[in-house]
Formats: sequence, C-alpha cells, structure tokens
Amino acid sequence: MIQVTAHMRILAAVEPVDFRKGIDGLAAVCRQKLEADPFSGALFVFVNKSRQALRILVYDGQGFWLCHKRLSQGRFAWNFHAGGADVCSLAARELQVLLWNADPAQIRGAGDFRRIPNNFSIFQKSAGHRK
Repeated sequence: MIQVTAHMRILAAVEPVDFRKGIDGLAAVCRQKLEADPFSGALFVFVNKSRQALRILVYDGQGFWLCHKRLSQGRFAWNFHAGGADVCSLAARELQVLLWNADPAQIRGAGDFRRIPNNFSIFQKSAGHRK
C-alpha cells in the first residue's frame, strides 16, 4: 500500500511516455529525461499519449511499486507546463485530485505550509490554562 502524504516529493513527467515501458524503462526515463534518482523515494507520475492512463512509479526501500490507472471514459487533465523543463513538481493534494480525474489547476485550497508566528504560545491565558 502506498500512502501519499503532504511531505512526499512528487514529480510528474510533462511529456507523455510510451506505456510499453515497464519498471526498468520508467526508471530510465527518471534518470535520463527527468534527471532524478528513481531510488530516492519520490513518486514519479507519467501519462500516456492519449491521456487515458497514468502510472506512478515509487521505490519503497525494498523494491519498486508500479501503479496504473486507466479511465473508462474521458482523459486526464494533464496541463503541466514547467517552463520548458521535462518535469513538474506536484503537491500531494494535486495528485489526489488528478487521480480522481479532475484538473488540479482548477482546484483551490489551503497552501501546504503555514508558518506559526514566533510569538505564538501554546499556553495563552485566553485558552483557559492557568500557570
């Protein structure tokens, strides 16, 4: 079982990939085109040319997982542009939206990280705690 969490590094290949490639072929794409280490634990997301299927490749420390999802109708909203780069970074929530066949660019939500102010105190008087 693969759990996608907010702290995971998720990289999407901008260009479609030939899905005749298996684990070794996709790992080679990670190294050569995406310039990333497939053994790093990052999730690598690929789409096929027709955008009807996507694959996720991830190394869990013991071996590779290759997950495949094919839509019964429609196409994935694969609108990732990385300014000429071959890879685009995704947030976990964007991947989850994509897996449900929605457009991550159209979904608005809270940011991934909100800094807690330095003057924030867990034991504030207004919270009802006594010292």
